[in-house]
Amino acid sequence: MRWLSYLLKCLLGGFLAMQMYFVIQIGLWVVLDPSSTAFQRAERWRLCGLSWSCPVQSSWVPYDKISGNLKRAVLVSEDDIFFQHMGVRVEDMQKAWAKNSQLSQQGGKSKTALRGGSTITQQLAKNLFLSSEQNYFRKAQELIITGLLEVMLTKQRLFEIYLNSVEWGEGIFGIGAASQHYYGVKPAALDREQAAALASALPAPKCFDKAQYCRKSNIHFPTRQDFILENMDRVALAPTPKPKAR
Repeated sequence: MRWLSYLLKCLLGGFLAMQMYFVIQIGLWVVLDPSSTAFQRAERWRLCGLSWSCPVQSSWVPYDKISGNLKRAVLVSEDDIFFQHMGVRVEDMQKAWAKNSQLSQQGGKSKTALRGGSTITQQLAKNLFLSSEQNYFRKAQELIITGLLEVMLTKQRLFEIYLNSVEWGEGIFGIGAASQHYYGVKPAALDREQAAALASALPAPKCFDKAQYCRKSNIHFPTRQDFILENMDRVALAPTPKPKAR
C-alpha cells in the first residue's frame, strides 16, 4: 500500500502546484493584460501549425474604449446579471442541462435559446486555461478557476479580459479585431445594431463568420439579435451598490 500512498501524494502535490500556477497567473493580470489564452493558442496551432505567418487577429482595447452598446449586448446574450452574481448561476446550469438533454433526446434544434449554463466568468476560466474536452474533472477545475477569478479580479477587469479574448470568428479574437473585421470601425464606434449582431455571434462565432461551420449549429442569429436589441437597456454595466447598514 506504500506505493498507493506515494501515488496519492504525487497527485495531490501536482494538483496543488497547478492551482498555485493559476493563482500567480491571475494575480499578474491585475496589472498586466493576458497576451493570449489556451483556446487562442489551440486555434492558432489548428490553423497555422508551425507557420510564422498566421491569419489570427487580436488587438487589445481598454475597457473605456469599448462601446457601451457592445457591453450591454454581450451581457444580454451571455450573462445579464454578470455584475450581480459571484461567478456561478446554479439554476441556469440546471436549466441548461435539462434543456440540452431534452433537445438531445428529441433530436431537435432551438432557434431562440439565448444562453447556456455558463456565466461570463466560467467561460473566461475555460478559455484562459482549459481545453475544450468535456469531463467532470475539467468542469471541477473550471469552477475552481472561476472562484479565483472572482476573488482576485474586479468585475470590470473580468469583463475587459473577456471582451478582449473571446472568439468572434475563425481566427478572430477580441472586440478590437472583431469590430474591424466585420464593420471596419473601432470598438468605441459600434452602434446598437452592430453591437447586437456581434453579441448574437458569441455562441457560434465560426458559423457567424463562415457558413461552412454552420452544419452543426442550431443558432438563428436574426432571432438572437432581435432579442438582444429589445433587452439592451435593462442590463447594468456596474455592480449594484449594497445598501449601507444603519
